[in-house]
Amino acid sequence: MNDSTLSGVDPQNETTIERRGDRELVVTRTFNAPPSAVYKAWSRPELFRRWWAPKSIPGISLASCEMDVRTGGKYRLEFGAEGSETMAFYGKYLDVAPNERIVWTNDEGEDGAVTTVTFEDRDGKTLLTYHEVYPSKEALEDALEGSAAALPEQMDQLDDLLAGEDR
Repeated sequence: MNDSTLSGVDPQNETTIERRGDRELVVTRTFNAPPSAVYKAWSRPELFRRWWAPKSIPGISLASCEMDVRTGGKYRLEFGAEGSETMAFYGKYLDVAPNERIVWTNDEGEDGAVTTVTFEDRDGKTLLTYHEVYPSKEALEDALEGSAAALPEQMDQLDDLLAGEDR
């Protein structure tokens, strides 16, 4: 994939994915909710598990969601398909400022990124910026072919949760 911006479907709350250089990925999306509500959806396991797993992948669910969202805390997410073993993603929170930012590591492999999510107030709405720095160009390429491809759908699902439409 060349340096470019990919857009989601909804022009009002468009998800943009931008590759910056050889090792960085930046995703942005505006949500019609205040930063405190968007932060809660990222920091409370009971809310996070309702939107993080892409619904378009049949049988995949967030089987386990442990999150201690505070500086120095840890997380562990386990995804599973019906009747198969789970795949775990885990790491630690490096910096947490409620309603402003969450920074975490992805420790499940040597190609794990450091992820920063910021929540910026824009007249009662939230500009969310999801920024990942990978250890190598190859690690970013792998992410663009895998997990990063699901981010627009995940952002749509978060938007539905915030609008109360995910029930």
